This record gives sequence, structure tokens and C-alpha cells, in this order.
Amino acid sequence: MSGKMGFALGVAVGYLISTKQGREQLDKVKVWAGDVWRDPRVQSYVKDVEAQATSFAKEQGTALKDKAFDAARSAMGGTPKDTAPSWTTTAPIVDADDANPGATGRS
Repeated sequence: MSGKMGFALGVAVGYLISTKQGREQLDKVKVWAGDVWRDPRVQSYVKDVEAQATSFAKEQGTALKDKAFDAARSAMGGTPKDTAPSWTTTAPIVDADDANPGATGRS
């Protein structure tokens, strides 16, 4: 069944791309889709969903970050939660001398 569906989809795409009538139909669909997207009702729904996603991200972002960090920590060998893992450092990774190796430090 999936082979027949794939074939039918291929024929439809080939028609849309290769024939003048197909390209005209495709242009009509593009115009229709643009009109639907710009519809105030659709945009109202989009804004509602964006607000919900932003709210969710603010509420759950820290928890998800902590879970990801804990998963990475356990994958790297695991350490107790209240101690820093052995692979962390407090020193800067790149200091001013490393960023400008030819500089003498004077302007």
C-alpha cells in the first residue's frame, strides 16, 4: 500500500512541477496559503501559541536545564550534586594574553 501511495505522490509532485497547469495550481495554492496565514484569526491563534510557549519556557527552562546537566554529569562519570564536577574550572579558558599573543600589554 505504501508503494502505491509513494507512486501517487510522485506523480502529483511531477505534475505540479513539470506542467504549466500544475505550476498555475501551485501558484494558486501559494496565494491561498499566504492569505490564510495573514488572516487575523490565524494570527491571533499564532500569538496565543507563542505566548503559551514563552510562558512554558520560562517556567520549565530551569528545570530542563538542570535535568540536562544532571544527565550529562552522570554520563561523564557522575559526581554528587552539591560538588563541582572534576572537569569544571574556575579560571578563564582564554585570558587576554591568549587572545592577543603578539601584544606586549602596553598601548
